[in-house]
Amino acid sequence: MFDTILIANRGEIACRVMETAQAMGVRCVAVYSEADARAKHVAMADTAVHIGNAPPAESYLRGEKIVQAALDCGAQAIHPGYGFLSENPDFVEAVEAAGLVFIGPSASAIRAMGLKDAAKALMIEAGVPVVPGYHGADQDDALLAREAEKIGYPVLIKAVAGGGGKGMRLVETAGDFAAALASARSEAQTAFGNPDVLVEKFVTQPRHIEVQVFGDGTRAVHFFERDCSLQRRHQKVIEEAPAPGMTGEMRSAMGEAAVRAAEAIGYSGAGTVEFIVDGSGGLSPDGFFFMEMNTRLQVEHPVTEAITGVDLVEWQLRVAAGEGLPTAQDQLSINGHAFEARLYAEDVPAGFLPATGTLSHLHFPDMVRADSGVRAGDTISPFYDPMIAKVIVHGPNRAVALARLRQGLAGCEVAGTVTNLAFLGALAGHAGFGKGNVDTGLIARDIDALTKTPQAQARHLALAGMAALGLTDPGPGAGFTLWAPLRRSVQLLWQDEVQTLSVEVVSADLQRWDVAGAQVTAQRSSGRWVLDGHVAPQVAVAGNDITVFDHYGLVFTHIDPLDQAGGAAGDGNLIEAPMPGLVKAIDASVGQSVSAGDRLAVLEAMKMEHALLAARDGVVAEVLASAGAQVEAGAALIRLEAEEST
Repeated sequence: MFDTILIANRGEIACRVMETAQAMGVRCVAVYSEADARAKHVAMADTAVHIGNAPPAESYLRGEKIVQAALDCGAQAIHPGYGFLSENPDFVEAVEAAGLVFIGPSASAIRAMGLKDAAKALMIEAGVPVVPGYHGADQDDALLAREAEKIGYPVLIKAVAGGGGKGMRLVETAGDFAAALASARSEAQTAFGNPDVLVEKFVTQPRHIEVQVFGDGTRAVHFFERDCSLQRRHQKVIEEAPAPGMTGEMRSAMGEAAVRAAEAIGYSGAGTVEFIVDGSGGLSPDGFFFMEMNTRLQVEHPVTEAITGVDLVEWQLRVAAGEGLPTAQDQLSINGHAFEARLYAEDVPAGFLPATGTLSHLHFPDMVRADSGVRAGDTISPFYDPMIAKVIVHGPNRAVALARLRQGLAGCEVAGTVTNLAFLGALAGHAGFGKGNVDTGLIARDIDALTKTPQAQARHLALAGMAALGLTDPGPGAGFTLWAPLRRSVQLLWQDEVQTLSVEVVSADLQRWDVAGAQVTAQRSSGRWVLDGHVAPQVAVAGNDITVFDHYGLVFTHIDPLDQAGGAAGDGNLIEAPMPGLVKAIDASVGQSVSAGDRLAVLEAMKMEHALLAARDGVVAEVLASAGAQVEAGAALIRLEAEEST
């Protein structure tokens, strides 16, 4: 076994790898960018090396710096985690050329699966079923359009390199093909440096089911399947294992196909073979098709660990150190059911825009496994993926596991940034999902119901008012001092509306609140406040923001009269950056007439491109930013001429 390894990654996955490696007695070297100097993975490591500035291209993607750091620290191997350099064959070769071990597959295996078109040709040869489509090298626009017609609409345009939904477009009619192709190519070029695409038949009721495989370079085994069908814009949201409705016959067929795929390329280490499954008529052994192989550990690997009892990172280290597969296929079995929900800093009402912020409070209930790379006090940076944690639960069956997921999500407490926690809770409580009726279109079909804004009740406002006035622990005689009035008032901002509350502090243990005409009694007993018969949830205060941890977190803003000042309202003619990021393109010029919905600029943030659209018809008055500029949230990019008053 290795004495020391370097983890060429950051955040949650770096922490995850360290937990297992250090438990095995292996020293861990972390690398970090300027933005991550005080990050959790740096604090956990035995040694940490600074490798560059905050942008990934200047730090986590600098393979030569990472290899040198490993050599300088006496590491024998490098674990890539996922993302960044994990599927870069050139990096693998550089690691091995330096006399180090890459904890993962060979460069040749990564290359074999790196381009979707070549990978599918290889899978056909290996006897693995693939989706009907065009995977050729000729990228002529007219040829691709003709092939789409042959396949039959709807079709998917997909970047041949990479994954994660980038460079992917669903096209339902021939008239939309040209625009979708141009958009997919542009995004693929930005994300992967390769604009080539393939065209495939779109399965109308698709399920995304993947199989975890593990190889030693010669033989491979599978760890059964995971269902990743709950997706939004091709991004996984909640994963589970095993797949609901799976039959023994289909599980065997999928597992054997995944093993054939791994053995066909001499795969070593942990990998995932992803299949698209036709769920329209129930699961059938002839209804699954190869999509791609991820030649790394997957984000959702904990659900497989939960149902099999296998630590996949431990297997990675053991096989990379020269051991054979620790367990044969017939010794692996499924125990119970598991779910994983991805908790992100996201502004759901704003269209799931990635968010930033400093985590003033972060707590997970004991009943969940929370894989996280951040702690209270840490900042969600605009330079990296905004994941806060993966919330994982396990139970003896799907019903129990799902109940634990609902309870676990309800017990998560996050303050300091907006999150998708309420959205995850709504998904976990979705009736169709509860019955196992899942497909990749579920979220899109029910998006309005799943993103309903939670409603604050009078008792929540009263509790926030207590926190704002410092009355959660007022001390003895609080209502009777000569210098404090018996009645006090406070203003809170809730969902852009100002709420005025008043309170009568009767004693240290009794308060009577008036909330917009509703009366709320707050009584303290045995050290806990009870408001109108409800035990008060936890509260976190950070500056003027007050988070009441009920309904997945209700955030109120205390309006301090001393801080209020007159000021102009926001300029409705401005197109502003919704988050910190890089201005990728400016598509408008001064004097140009634009229509509502026209793309005016493209902002690249948190590994995604965001189109900024004109909110109304108008004429461009000013262009205030240029392509290549790094801007903060709220930065003015383009101004339209003011509308003439009538």
